[in-house]
Amino acid sequence: MAVKIRLQRHGKKNFAFFHIVVADSRSPRDGRFIEQLGSYNPNTNPATIVLDSEKALAWLNVGAQPSLVCRRILSYEGVLLRKHLQGGVAKGALTQEQADAKWNAWKAQRDAKVAAKVDGLAKDAEAKVKAAAAEERKVNAARAEELAKKAAKLAEEQAAAKAEAEAEAAAEEAPAEAAEPAAE
Repeated sequence: MAVKIRLQRHGKKNFAFFHIVVADSRSPRDGRFIEQLGSYNPNTNPATIVLDSEKALAWLNVGAQPSLVCRRILSYEGVLLRKHLQGGVAKGALTQEQADAKWNAWKAQRDAKVAAKVDGLAKDAEAKVKAAAAEERKVNAARAEELAKKAAKLAEEQAAAKAEAEAEAAAEEAPAEAAEPAAE
């Protein structure tokens, strides 16, 4: 029986997540499986991977073949590196302590890279929020300036209208006063 390590699709349309399973290669994609090794959620940034690396290593050692995506996931998690280092220990090329030291150094470097990416994403999001707030302040200042100009223009128009009304009232009163003495 050919055994594969592959993904099993779950979730809803356009928002899938996957279980990492060991299955017979003849079984359907979402069908029967032998063992579940973990899960993979590509919807988060960075993608969330939960994997039992000991079980995955055990299945690789007995001949399970990973699919292309699972091979990338196993490589990302360091399972393939551990398998490679265990092969070196079996051949006598290095000791178990040396292999463990190499794997721990690689794991620390990878964890630092992931943490840097998460920090970078957080800083980018914060910078976007600050930029949006600055843009909003600029737009609000422009609106306030425009409203102030409109208010000043309206005040000028009202003052001009009032002055014009007073001038008309004074002009109407002057001819009336001039007409009254002539009538006497």
